[in-house]
Amino acid sequence: MEIQGYDNLIFFDTETTGFDGQKNRIIELAAVQVNSSGEKHIDKFIKLPEGESVPDKIVELTGITDKILSEEGVSEIEACAEFAELFTGKTLLVAHNAQFDLNFIGYTFWRNRHEHPEWIRAFNAADYLDTLTVFKDRRSYPHKLQNAIDTYKLGDKVQNTHRAIDDCLALFEVTKAMQAERNDLESYINIFGYNQKYGISGSTITKVTYRQQGFSDFMREPQYTLPEVIKRERK
Repeated sequence: MEIQGYDNLIFFDTETTGFDGQKNRIIELAAVQVNSSGEKHIDKFIKLPEGESVPDKIVELTGITDKILSEEGVSEIEACAEFAELFTGKTLLVAHNAQFDLNFIGYTFWRNRHEHPEWIRAFNAADYLDTLTVFKDRRSYPHKLQNAIDTYKLGDKVQNTHRAIDDCLALFEVTKAMQAERNDLESYINIFGYNQKYGISGSTITKVTYRQQGFSDFMREPQYTLPEVIKRERK
């Protein structure tokens, strides 16, 4: 697939030890890179710092255990280096509930900023697309990745397993289906909707415009989508 203005798309997902990008850690980082050269997939388990372990609730959700990380995991530096190598040319990072995953990536890069300042530069130079924000303009609640898979009838092609690489592959197919349904994904770049009840989770990202986004029981007409509302606000 192509999104106008970008020669490099990265569909990515993280599995983590919790919900706080500053305090918790990434334990699996996966991505599907799409550009003129084709597709490239990466999937890395990441070892935790000494003395830390995977919480029971995360083991139950993802199946990722301390044993898996010990036997198959790589260092945070190694995983980030491979991920950062995907940032080539004009890059668009795509995630479902991107605010969550971008916070974790941002803080992880920041921890290693002295050894690898180029990672921060690449992260800041990229743009961001949140498919959750798009999906909330198109369908009624709930809006999880699995709901999008069901909506676009992709269950025979992909699965939402709460394992990062499976979710990346699912996200790729969902984004293609969204683009085929209505070709307006470019308008959502660097725009994140949030629930008024919970506010913005984590740290804000400088180039992202945040707006409260309500629920709808139908696919919003183009003039009522969140990007169009923001555009009218700016006039």
